[in-house]
Amino acid sequence: MNNHNLYLRLVGDRFENAGDQPFLITPGRRPLLYSELDRITGRLAARLLELNVEPGDRVMVQVAKSPESVLVYLACLRVGAIYIPLNTAYTAAEVGYFMMDAKPQLFICQPSERESLSILSQECEVPHIRTLGSEGDGDLLDGVEYLTTEVEVVVRGDDDLAAILYTSGTTGRSKGAMLSHHNLASNAEVLHSYWHWHDRYDVLLHALPVFHVHGLFVALHCALLGRSSVHFLAKFDPDQIFDCLPECTVMMGVPTFYTRLLSDSRLTDEMCSNMRLFISGSAPLLAETHREFERRTGFRILERYGMTEAGMITSNPYEGDRLAGTVGFALPGVSVRIADNDGNELPRGETGVLELKGPNVFKGYWQMPEKTAAEFRQGGWFISGDNAIMDETGRISIVGRAKDLIISGGYNIYPKEIEAEIDSIPGVAESAVVGVPHQDFGEAVAAIVVTDGSRQLSEQQIIEPLQGRLARFKQPKRVFFVDELPRNTMGKVQKAQLRDTYKASFSSK
Repeated sequence: MNNHNLYLRLVGDRFENAGDQPFLITPGRRPLLYSELDRITGRLAARLLELNVEPGDRVMVQVAKSPESVLVYLACLRVGAIYIPLNTAYTAAEVGYFMMDAKPQLFICQPSERESLSILSQECEVPHIRTLGSEGDGDLLDGVEYLTTEVEVVVRGDDDLAAILYTSGTTGRSKGAMLSHHNLASNAEVLHSYWHWHDRYDVLLHALPVFHVHGLFVALHCALLGRSSVHFLAKFDPDQIFDCLPECTVMMGVPTFYTRLLSDSRLTDEMCSNMRLFISGSAPLLAETHREFERRTGFRILERYGMTEAGMITSNPYEGDRLAGTVGFALPGVSVRIADNDGNELPRGETGVLELKGPNVFKGYWQMPEKTAAEFRQGGWFISGDNAIMDETGRISIVGRAKDLIISGGYNIYPKEIEAEIDSIPGVAESAVVGVPHQDFGEAVAAIVVTDGSRQLSEQQIIEPLQGRLARFKQPKRVFFVDELPRNTMGKVQKAQLRDTYKASFSSK
């Protein structure tokens, strides 16, 4: 059996002669060098083996962004473990569900969370818990410098899992999308070529989180394949962005990044003179943002479209027209079609659900065979849940979402989960949660609540009980009280009407 372990493609022994070329450049810390990668990941792999992590075991990680968090990911690939990154905003109640569902051999958390999550991990029968801080502190690394560097790369096949990424469920139950070594490798290699990555020349500006596809796989895989240096920022900080921008050639961001840059007078064509490519994804980019960014900098942002279950699916071209409001064409090797609700392909120019297939499409949802089967058509077509139009040239525009998904700040949010929590608050009869336009976040969560008359409720009395139950990005930014929710003749809540009613809620923000 050939070894298709993604680690060999990303790192292997390719960097032995890289000298002092930096991989990750983090403010206030010594850069992590390419020539160190194989040695350090070897030691971390040895630590994983000490903790009885075997091929196919799950390693769940909820830590701050740091070079060490990336090294842990690479070490997991090396030993054949399945890496499960969690959003750092998830509460203990949410983490408990993930632990019970994935049954990890090892859970890694931030040092400050050790005490509370240790109790939780015991309840969920997780064998080992270790800590890792943003400065490389934490007991995961204790004595790691004394461990062997000579840990062999475990043989993995195309279909063996490299990662599980949890995505919110429409019924409130999160789903673990299973991504194989081949899913991730094929997508990375296509993007490296399609976006004309300049090996050893490009410098990536990275201010994204590393617990989802965009920041972890799309950005870092491209950088590793191209042996690119990466300015690795903990978060989007305008001062740090502008400090790094003159030294960089590529930036990947969410629309919020670009709206914030446009609000700063330091954004000029001179500031961007070394850049060759700005990429946007994870949420729709407003056409006006696209046009204004070009006016200010001379660059047309390259918008692309992807999802947790498939990585990147379409992209505006590197050479050719990048049209505002579109997400471009299917990537090489990926097939897309627009279909009706029964899976019948529609003519060009008609609105329907985008369906796709290709080597990037995931292996299904962890422990959910029925849910997996329901999301695929005959012939292997995966149902994205996004409404789209394809023009005569094959260019795709995403026009809405077939499901009630809200995308706020690049994070996927399903209303049902929030509604269930709100409905459990004493005094609430029912609720409906929708996304409404927001200048910074793309969409903001708004809750429309009907009370049962047993008590007076304020906006704060709805929001406060959610703070220990839901991640902050899921919590409503506004709550509106109504006598009844609008419904159609079948009794279904008319969320389109609610979105229209409250669409101007954040217009002055």
